[in-house]
Amino acid sequence: MLIRYFGAAKAAAGTEEEHLDEGPLTLAELTGKLAVRYPTPGSGTADLRTVIARSTFLVNETAARNPDLLLQPDDVVDILPPFAGG
Repeated sequence: MLIRYFGAAKAAAGTEEEHLDEGPLTLAELTGKLAVRYPTPGSGTADLRTVIARSTFLVNETAARNPDLLLQPDDVVDILPPFAGG
């Protein structure tokens, strides 16, 4: 599964993207795993759990609002925190 981070999510994770070798899991399970994986960001940066709580998600370029959405290993998940100015 390809996870792509944008804005504050990128800052909190310290990377633009990563591949995870995960079997099917829900969006809620994925975000929980990521929050645990990146608990402490750099100085002045919100932790990933906080960023995720206010983010929207795209799964294969389609908005995903259901935390029970089942993700597949070949999915692309974009984490999009609110952006200033539009």
